[in-house]
Amino acid sequence: MSDPSDASRGRSANDRPVEGNVSAAGGAPASRPSDGELSQRLQDLDSSLGKVRARTQEPKGKSGPNTSSASGVALAFRLGAEFVSGVLVGSLIGYGIDYFLAISPWGLIVFTLVGFGAGVLNMLRAAEGRRHDGGKAL
Repeated sequence: MSDPSDASRGRSANDRPVEGNVSAAGGAPASRPSDGELSQRLQDLDSSLGKVRARTQEPKGKSGPNTSSASGVALAFRLGAEFVSGVLVGSLIGYGIDYFLAISPWGLIVFTLVGFGAGVLNMLRAAEGRRHDGGKAL
């Protein structure tokens, strides 16, 4: 009959686990390929996949447009934008200080230099981050 542990797992007394080399549906032995047949099938699959990959992949030397050049141009634009934005922000802050405190031209001179330094630091951070990412992130 059934014990309480079988009922708690949702099985009845007639449900028995399939053991050995017997299929669950008809009770007839299931045919399993031998290790030699399996390794032969694996080798055949590997060779056919290799043929398909060879047809569909482009040559390794040419992968579309020159991606290293495009990546370099993108990095150059980013670094230039980092520098220019630092100088512009510093200059605008300096101009605002000159305007409100009437100490012209000292605020503009000092904060343009501060903006220059900030732009250089931002460029160095962007280039350093790119180098540590392996050239993947911009």
